[in-house]
Amino acid sequence: MIERYLQETDYIEKKNQEYVDDLQEYVNQEQIATRDTHKLNEWVKKQQLLFIQVYKDDIQVYNSEYPGEEIWEEEITVEGYAWESYYQVNFADGTAEVTITGAYTYQLYNYVIIGELGISFIFFLVFVLLGIRKKIDYIRKLSEEIELLEGGSLEYKITIKGKDELAALAEGLDSMRISFRNLIRQEAEMTQENQRIVTEMSHDLRTPVTSIMLYTEILKQGKYKSKEQLFAYLNKIEQKAKRMKQLTDHLFEYSIIAGEREIELEELEQYEVLFYDLFSDTCSYLEQQGFRVIFQVKWIDGLLRISTDYIMRILDNVTSNIEKYADRSEPVKICSVEEGSMAGFFFENKIRNLEEKPESTGIGIQNIKNMMQKMGGKCIVEEKEGYFRLILLFPCVEK
Repeated sequence: MIERYLQETDYIEKKNQEYVDDLQEYVNQEQIATRDTHKLNEWVKKQQLLFIQVYKDDIQVYNSEYPGEEIWEEEITVEGYAWESYYQVNFADGTAEVTITGAYTYQLYNYVIIGELGISFIFFLVFVLLGIRKKIDYIRKLSEEIELLEGGSLEYKITIKGKDELAALAEGLDSMRISFRNLIRQEAEMTQENQRIVTEMSHDLRTPVTSIMLYTEILKQGKYKSKEQLFAYLNKIEQKAKRMKQLTDHLFEYSIIAGEREIELEELEQYEVLFYDLFSDTCSYLEQQGFRVIFQVKWIDGLLRISTDYIMRILDNVTSNIEKYADRSEPVKICSVEEGSMAGFFFENKIRNLEEKPESTGIGIQNIKNMMQKMGGKCIVEEKEGYFRLILLFPCVEK
């Protein structure tokens, strides 16, 4: 753009004329002759980046390129180059022709560069301020949303914009919000479940206590007809006491499991190594109780991390429920199962038809679910067409 401007305009001519006028004014003020080299050198030095030649009677009498050398008239004459412009200047000793050459292009480039830097800095400042304002607005919005979270509005989603550090911070805040909300929900569900368990247990404990008090009162007053009836009442008192002990044992186990925040799982081990002996003992016990067991467990090639103590408690609860509710005329199935990255097994039995339904609080199943959850697994209960199925799944790690 500068080159085109210099070619299409008379910028250089105008600059030359400005310097000629300035030189003429200086000559008039100082009454300088063409041979006053010292005075001319001072003026040229003040102008900077300027080169002049003075010709009098077609002989060069001054050249600013050689300010310290004396020029003899017979040495240099006017060349008359087509690209040079000659200007008339009136010196004290007569009129002379002057050629002026200046670094106008260099100066113009410098001026343009300074202007570009200034404009660039202004644009940079504007863009930075706009960007900072945008980020400040985003920070202010995040601050307002955090205040909403502090007020308990955990359903309000944190705004995530961009892919910078603030966006990562907002994403972390939203993840924390979700985790905290889920934790509160879990605690609420656990509290509700605890209340349900306590209410049902209180009701179930009241029944045998009432029966024991009734039979004890009968025995105290001697209201029995024979010795056989006395032993019958004593047997009923014993049964109710055993029922109370069973209920309190379940409640105690439930309180221990629910109170354990974290458990220490054992090292990774093969599926078959972990469960072979446990399944063998479980199958033998069920067969001793008169059940026919169909064992169809496929030993998968994977590693599991469990708590043996929890697994033994789970199997005890499972066998206890099978004894209490399963139909002995139908087989009990123990089979392996896989679901995505999880593996485990299930127990299936036909539900026994009873005229009097056994008392149940469901605390045993709830204990199993709690223990599976603490091991990182899950427990699924299915009841369909008279069959009961309990599925236990553990996170599986491939070798």
